[in-house]
Amino acid sequence: MKRKEKAAETEAALKVAAKRVFAERGYLNTKITDITAEAGRAAGSFYNHFASKEALLEALMADMSAESDTLAAAPGHLSDFTDPEAVREHVAIYVRLYREHAATMRAMQEAALVSEDFAATLARFEAGERADILGHVTCVAEAGRPLPASPETSLRMAFDLIHAFLRTRQPHADQADDEEATEVLTRFVYRGLNGCDY
Repeated sequence: MKRKEKAAETEAALKVAAKRVFAERGYLNTKITDITAEAGRAAGSFYNHFASKEALLEALMADMSAESDTLAAAPGHLSDFTDPEAVREHVAIYVRLYREHAATMRAMQEAALVSEDFAATLARFEAGERADILGHVTCVAEAGRPLPASPETSLRMAFDLIHAFLRTRQPHADQADDEEATEVLTRFVYRGLNGCDY
């Protein structure tokens, strides 16, 4: 195996191990040696790929964002939140991402509690994620429907609601639960943004 391929394999193994250990112990209780042990790698190998535990977490955030972008770029993407199917599509993506990246999302919140620098990084990350779909909410105002607040604030409330709801669900919710959560959240968010049912 070439050096470049081996390095990529080690980096991927460290990321997978970090997510497992974060899920078991939490971000704050995880040491770098816990991650390397879980990955079956030498402790020193970590620093060939990441400068710190925060840098690893930032890499996991970037992977999550890239996956979100890929899902949102699927053919037939809907971007007008006056359409309940557009809201459902985006809620379903968030529910799926939360299921797959819950440990990373919890780690992001924990890291922000103890590091002002990471809190600023997280704030920029979340603002960027919201900016990607701000135009979807703006469509509601442009259609003459009164949003509960400015488009930016309305979108933030929707994000926060969905995230809080998913965070408090059972950790091993199954696919049927995801479908039910998507439907309930879609109805709630659509009604909140549009001021009416669909």
